[in-house]
Amino acid sequence: MKSTVLKFIFFYFLLSNSKAQNETPKPVLPIPTENQLRWQQMEYYGFIHYSVNTYTDEAWGFGNEDPKIFSPDKLDVRQWARICKEAGMKGVIFTAKHHSGFCLWPSKYTDYSVKNAPWKNGQGDLVKELADACKEFGLKFGVYLSPWDRNHPDYGKPEYITYFRNQLTELLTNYGEIFEVWFDGANGGNGFYGGANENRKIDAKTYYDWQNTYKLVRKLQPNIVIWNDGGDRADLRWVGTESGYVGETNWSLLNATGAVPEDMLRHGVENGNAWVPGEVNTSIRPEWFYHPKEDKKVKTLPQLMDTYYNSVGRNGTLLLNFPIMPNGLIHETDEKNVLDFAKARKEAFEKNILKNTKIQASNVRAKSSQFSAQKAIDNDAKTYWATDDDLTSGSLTVIFTKPTSFNRFLVQEPIHLGQRVKAFTLEANINGKWQKIAIETTIGYKRILRFKTIIATQIRLNITDAKACPLISNMEVYQAPIILTPPMISRNQNGDVQISQTDAESEVYYTLDGTIPSSKSAKYTAAVPTDLGKIQVKAISFNPQNKLRSALAEESFDIARKNWTIVAEQDKNALKVLDGNEYTSWQKHKAPTELTIDLGKVENLVGFRYLSDQNWWADASIISHYQFFVSDDGSTWKLMSEGEFSNIKNNPTWQIKIFEETKARFIKLKALKNIKENSNSGYAEIDILTK
Repeated sequence: MKSTVLKFIFFYFLLSNSKAQNETPKPVLPIPTENQLRWQQMEYYGFIHYSVNTYTDEAWGFGNEDPKIFSPDKLDVRQWARICKEAGMKGVIFTAKHHSGFCLWPSKYTDYSVKNAPWKNGQGDLVKELADACKEFGLKFGVYLSPWDRNHPDYGKPEYITYFRNQLTELLTNYGEIFEVWFDGANGGNGFYGGANENRKIDAKTYYDWQNTYKLVRKLQPNIVIWNDGGDRADLRWVGTESGYVGETNWSLLNATGAVPEDMLRHGVENGNAWVPGEVNTSIRPEWFYHPKEDKKVKTLPQLMDTYYNSVGRNGTLLLNFPIMPNGLIHETDEKNVLDFAKARKEAFEKNILKNTKIQASNVRAKSSQFSAQKAIDNDAKTYWATDDDLTSGSLTVIFTKPTSFNRFLVQEPIHLGQRVKAFTLEANINGKWQKIAIETTIGYKRILRFKTIIATQIRLNITDAKACPLISNMEVYQAPIILTPPMISRNQNGDVQISQTDAESEVYYTLDGTIPSSKSAKYTAAVPTDLGKIQVKAISFNPQNKLRSALAEESFDIARKNWTIVAEQDKNALKVLDGNEYTSWQKHKAPTELTIDLGKVENLVGFRYLSDQNWWADASIISHYQFFVSDDGSTWKLMSEGEFSNIKNNPTWQIKIFEETKARFIKLKALKNIKENSNSGYAEIDILTK
């Protein structure tokens, strides 16, 4: 009798346990909202920057620009929408109001808008036109509204918040469904402020009362997601850079409250208690607004592909910006490059090699067909492979019918049940032996690995650590076409041109006379000495085996800095600001810092360039406000330029300042303030512009 009872209890336990294992795995909290899921599935969408500072050639408007300068003669929002659609984007976010405070819709709460511009005789509404064009082309529509307003007289006072929310209500009420609202993190500083030319500071954590602002947003647009770089946590996070990438380890989690260091923005927080995924925002040009000087600085196809793999391919989304020209159109180079990018993505992911292959799993959840290994390659996002609950590891092995070549691997988790995988490896069976291809950490919504082409008979995904039983909803393998990356060009202090090869199998050819290089041009083998004057260098990478060539790389250099000396500075490291290497730097821990340079002889100057310390941890030394002086004798100085390096915190690229032509032998850059408002100043390079 006792034996029978024990057998019954044991059988019941097995039955109950088997039933539990066949049930859907429990979520690992936190998990995304439905709005966040829809947003993540968009993957790639456009940003459009356009305002009064498009016409002043400034990075940020100051708030005192005359609305009459806003007078495009060819403005065509259908061109914008068409390009975004053909580029493969799923939506568009439009800068309805940038920091200048100028509104691109006829807001009833201010006169500083298109209603007082010549465009359409003040009867235009650019937000409405673009919203309608997005609807026509099947694109979702989003809006950017700068919390900082350099024009409004009440900015910095409590009254401004009512104004801000009134404008927000206009944008979220009058233009149909909005998929995302974007609140920039730049808050407070100098401005026009209704005629008061002054500096105003606010506490970004408290001033905007974000939680009540968020409630208003969600009430007006229930299906929206909110991006915010400051204040209380929103639905999406900035990834700590505008360079076009997020960390290889990328958790879609943060803590709901508390400070967020840059490292957390880049990588997320493994045990964070809020789902806050990363959106990678970057521009197709160095800056966000259009500048003619950047017409030859548009991201190339290889750069755009790198951006894609480092954003969407790392569990993020990609928000790619188009700066609109003064005539109201997207530049033809921007259009060509982004359409080439669309074509290249299609070619790279056209044929999934895993279709019709055999797959095996180390473990299947209670041997259930509902969670079988096949679910990872069935092209159905709703199904997934799962292991038993008591496991935090497992593997999937794909067996090819013959030796197969590939160079891309794509894998996804069903994130509606949480982000689980903490570590994984990828192996390939090559000539009968298993070899590791990659050792990685997180997966999330989508992870894409790139590697040199290999030929293998099997490929194996090993989940080596996870928060709970591993779940994989999709695996894909591809043989992507090779895209050669243009070489990198630099010039050292002695005037020697240095060109870096992008891969060991390619050769580099160059010219110094402005002509387009080919495989018949000079072959680069070592640094090329030049005279000390201005030069233009053009170069390509060329693969002699398949005859492929890269896009053109080109750089223009002003006079060489061979005879320059730094005056009255004892720290020898200061010479790094003249060495031509953007990745060496010098820091001075004192404010204000004056860096004085003797050019060796009198030059005809028309401007200068400053490059901040490029190390990602050096943001505390990035100069934000400056004065630039020139002198004939090093004693009597003339102020030629002063002001701010706009948006340099988020976009620490070369800062170019132009001034009236003058002759001088000495120059002096004075750092007045940095982005952290402490006493540090950091420099990677200082250069001049000559006539």
